[in-house]
Amino acid sequence: MNIWVLVEHDGGNVKKVSLEMLSKARELSGGGEVAALWLGDGHGEGAEKVASAGPSKVYVCDDSILGEFLISPAVDVLASLCEEHKPDALLVASTTDGKDIAARLAARLGSGLTNDITALEERDGKLVGTYPAFGGSLLVECWSEGTPGIYIVKPNAFSVEAPGGSPEVVAIDGSAVQDSSKRAKVTEVQVAESGGRPAVDEASVIVSGGRGLGGPENFAVVEGLADVLGAGVGASRAAVDAGWYPHQSQVGQTGKTVSPQLYIACGISGAIQHRAGMQTSKNIVAINKDPEAPIFAIADFGVVGDLFKVVPALTEELAKRKGA
Repeated sequence: MNIWVLVEHDGGNVKKVSLEMLSKARELSGGGEVAALWLGDGHGEGAEKVASAGPSKVYVCDDSILGEFLISPAVDVLASLCEEHKPDALLVASTTDGKDIAARLAARLGSGLTNDITALEERDGKLVGTYPAFGGSLLVECWSEGTPGIYIVKPNAFSVEAPGGSPEVVAIDGSAVQDSSKRAKVTEVQVAESGGRPAVDEASVIVSGGRGLGGPENFAVVEGLADVLGAGVGASRAAVDAGWYPHQSQVGQTGKTVSPQLYIACGISGAIQHRAGMQTSKNIVAINKDPEAPIFAIADFGVVGDLFKVVPALTEELAKRKGA
């Protein structure tokens, strides 16, 4: 089985989800071709990291036209490559750009598209994906028809293996870009400030705060714990709607859907809207003074107590162990 992976990157910075997808592709390919697709600049800086995940080939299109316009030129290049080489499957990260590209490409090629995959396996010659539906109350198995089958994969769904290697690098130009794809031009790019913390949809550990924090100034308690753990900081919809934390950190059905190795919910009651965005986390820790809070129903570990006492004590203890 020939499996391709669209590399998610920010210039030379390769996002972890790309390495996760490449590792899974290598596991599922059965010795077939595993190709990484690099669109945009920065391949020189990111080449070593991509190669570490063990693809057999890397297609690189660093034509400046990809940065001048919106998503359509990337779709043109991918469609041309897929029509020429006909891979069996294409894995794309569950990000804003990834979903946009995947949907347009599936419509262009007439391929099946599966969204927010958290598990993937080969079964009778097909890739079968699993994704949560109806707010996470059901797990659905599905597969994509057409060539290639397109699978949108959630970050942290797979582990990263790094066997290393020296993949063949194939340079692609932007000649496949159509004139109709040049109608919307990028005039300015403004990068959101992260405060040095991992983005919430990329982080393997997330510490989130909710209404129980009582105000925006108290997010410092959550940030302190996150910094000790090297974690991303999330927020419930209630906290974001109140203006306590930026929208890009919102976790939930109308925010980011995350699946980290560890999710710590501080002062979050656990309404269905929030649970839908984080209940596939591998380990969930809930800290809440209300023993009847719905979040405890899905938590692996629960602490009933005042978060303003529990979280600083936890932060202090972790800092001690980290420094030991």
